[in-house]
Amino acid sequence: MTWIRQNDLPKLREYKYSGVDHSLVSRYILKPFYNNFVIGLFPMNMAPNLITLTGFGFVVLNFLTMLYYNPTLDQDCPPWVYVSWAIGLFLYQTFDAVDGMQARRTKQSGPLGELFDHGVDACNTVLGVLIFAAAMNLGQSWETVLTLWGAAMTFYVQTWDEYFTHILTLGIVSGPVEGILTLCSVFLFTAYMGGGSFWHRPMLETVGVGKPDFLPDTIYELPFTSWYMVYGALVLFFATGSSIINVMDARRKRGESPITPLLGLFPLAKMWVLFPAYLYLQPNILENHLVPFVLYAGIVNAYSVGQMITAHLLKTSFPMGNILVWPLAVAVVDSLGPYLGLWPSALGDGIYQIAFLFTTLGIAIGVYSSFVHTVIVTICDYLDIWCLTIKHPYTEGQERSNGHTNSHVKKHS
Repeated sequence: MTWIRQNDLPKLREYKYSGVDHSLVSRYILKPFYNNFVIGLFPMNMAPNLITLTGFGFVVLNFLTMLYYNPTLDQDCPPWVYVSWAIGLFLYQTFDAVDGMQARRTKQSGPLGELFDHGVDACNTVLGVLIFAAAMNLGQSWETVLTLWGAAMTFYVQTWDEYFTHILTLGIVSGPVEGILTLCSVFLFTAYMGGGSFWHRPMLETVGVGKPDFLPDTIYELPFTSWYMVYGALVLFFATGSSIINVMDARRKRGESPITPLLGLFPLAKMWVLFPAYLYLQPNILENHLVPFVLYAGIVNAYSVGQMITAHLLKTSFPMGNILVWPLAVAVVDSLGPYLGLWPSALGDGIYQIAFLFTTLGIAIGVYSSFVHTVIVTICDYLDIWCLTIKHPYTEGQERSNGHTNSHVKKHS
């Protein structure tokens, strides 16, 4: 499978990162903290991408802890587990921000850094969804699926926005800054309250709001988790709408069609027709094997995002295809037969369906790993750099480093 062509590689030398961060928390709190205290802890010979990967390791540790203490996403954990999740996520955010500063001070900025950051962020998104679901005791339920939908859609649309506007824009409130800090606070508060079961108490009653006469009991008794879904939906649709408007405005200013980019949302729509359809037709997977399914869905989304950012760097056409959804499409068709009474299912709803899910997950991991390895090696070979170590340390007076000008700025959020 061809993911990157040799005749597109010269575009890498035209790379220049362009991003805007409007976050006040980032500007007045986090960046001074990173500049004054954190960046000096990293040696000058440490590659920026190694910092990124090390930060992701903290999230992997959080995920492994989750699998041990709460594999079904509905059990209370020891308080220290939630504290460790908060610390791990904060360290991930810190390392993910400092890698850009390290790239600038070591003069190692370039397109590989942006690609690597997006890839790691995409993997963090799916693991973060499962850890959050475990902290809230959402269980193997539609609430966890909705959380995945919100996180995956946000990341996809943000990358889609960057592809068409050529600028990564972070608002006054953004996921990489305020979103992560909010999650850290949720984890710490969950530890203080003794477990995720707290979030299933009626919110209005718990915070001391009396019941108005006009308010139905069903609404008044909604738990924190349900109110979170309402809040998340509002934020999601606002963020998505803002990105769509942003893309259309940018295209109009360049004299280009504002409608054409909307086709780039079709792969996302296709994924999120198939995902819930499969889980609806296979309730056994939803209720008993949701963790591997979420991992599969997250990799599918990461693969789409990876193709988008690669196309952005190489200035190639928008990637509309995603081969990883086809096995699921076949499974949906297979499951529709008994549901519609038209044909028998080849996989059924038992052990063969479970085996299919894990096989599909394995294929997704294999294809995505091959994609990541191929793209990274190809870019490294062309720019004469290494991914996780510094091949050509910067020397004073050097005008160009690693195949790109030193003024280029690597992404940091």
